[in-house]
Amino acid sequence: MRKIFQRALVGAYAAVVAITAPAVAPAATASAASGVPAAAAGVVSVSPAEGETVGVAFPVTVRFAAPVADRAAAQQSVTFSTSGPHTPEGSFRWLDDATMRWTPTGYWPSHETVTVVAAGFPRKFRTGAQVLAVASISAHTFTVKIDGKVVKTMPASMGRPKHPTPVGSFTTLEKQNPVVMDSRTIGIPLNSPEGYKLTVYDAVRLTWGGVYVHAAPWSAASQGKANVSHGCINLSTDNAAWYYNTVGIGDPVIIQA
Repeated sequence: MRKIFQRALVGAYAAVVAITAPAVAPAATASAASGVPAAAAGVVSVSPAEGETVGVAFPVTVRFAAPVADRAAAQQSVTFSTSGPHTPEGSFRWLDDATMRWTPTGYWPSHETVTVVAAGFPRKFRTGAQVLAVASISAHTFTVKIDGKVVKTMPASMGRPKHPTPVGSFTTLEKQNPVVMDSRTIGIPLNSPEGYKLTVYDAVRLTWGGVYVHAAPWSAASQGKANVSHGCINLSTDNAAWYYNTVGIGDPVIIQA
């Protein structure tokens, strides 16, 4: 099942937390700069928020008060450090003229405090355990590792050939319990043989296009055996609840063919 019709519990990092605070930059490009757009325009928000605990793939998003003319200088004005010996690397991309995002290469170190400084203001957040999920479309499984150790392998059902589950690396965006999923949002009328409008529980969003990991008791007989969903990763009620309660926003999910 895929696509959202109505939101419930929201915890997405796409919505930048509105706080007067810092940002982040890779150590390789960070430097003390003067007269840069970050200081001139002012940093109006940053995500993650002060004191927040996030998943190890969570990006850092910085929003400035005005469009930034010199993007390179703005990136160089942002620094970070961790409480451990690790020096994370990553890359910037700009979401718009006033908003930049830094995404770690690989993952942040788990169980550490990250200090971010932008325009002279420090801000700290923490990373939790590394909760890494690997979905295998061909094997019909959903495996979760915590700090490198496999803790649970679950039968799963993914997208049928007409509605395939995307392959690649993803980051959990938000958790919703419940959420109403409506086939009309992906162009399938309710009166179609494939139409649906369902209340879905323990839903973890992977894409803004509507791919989730969620409870799907209606596909229990196919989980571990066949792919019958509209693109989402279907789990049993108990397994979906376990994953929902274990995963954090910003944790990684790898989907393999």
